[in-house]
Amino acid sequence: MRRIKDWPADERPREKLLAQGAETLTDAELLALIIRTGDSSSKNSAVDLARSLLSRFGSLRQLSAASIAELTQQSGIGPAKAAELQALFQIARRFSDRRLQPGQAYRSSNDAFVHFHERLCDYRKEVFVALLLDSKNRLIREVQISEGSLNASIVHPREVFAPVLRESASAVLFVHNHPSGDPTPSREDIEITERLKQVGELMGVRVLDHIIIGKGEYVSLADRGLL
Repeated sequence: MRRIKDWPADERPREKLLAQGAETLTDAELLALIIRTGDSSSKNSAVDLARSLLSRFGSLRQLSAASIAELTQQSGIGPAKAAELQALFQIARRFSDRRLQPGQAYRSSNDAFVHFHERLCDYRKEVFVALLLDSKNRLIREVQISEGSLNASIVHPREVFAPVLRESASAVLFVHNHPSGDPTPSREDIEITERLKQVGELMGVRVLDHIIIGKGEYVSLADRGLL
């Protein structure tokens, strides 16, 4: 199989980008520019290797969620190339990240969705996070409470409210993800929320909401009248 440098100039990803712009490149061609070299064992080019990755994982978004171990299962992808791919996708996440900063006011459930979606929508385990707020609903800091299995998180009020007390927070907002991508609250989600709300009332801490992040969408228990 011919190497990319043996292709006609207008077919080579780098030359195509320089002449026509990055937007004209396919996903495989863009990946090939990051991968740079092909698979010597099969004599596949970098573009062929990129196509194999996309075929294996299904899409750029699914590829972005792959672990180092999963990436290196692909012939031609060693630890160095896997690390470069993960770095690329992390840069993309951070570029699109619009997190609340300490001192900024929380105004609506959409604020929490924007704050967390890029980080959590592809995460393969449930992560339960608390946003600690002051009396004017301004962010003090974010605290990860637990990281569960693929379909469950263990959340205990003691673990949840310990940082709330340490920071003298006046209000708290809970967020967790559903790895399935469907943010519909489970019975367990509703029961945990009710228990945490009761504890908050006893401690004089306002529980503003519990927001569940899915792929491209979310559910706010407060917006649904479940809090």
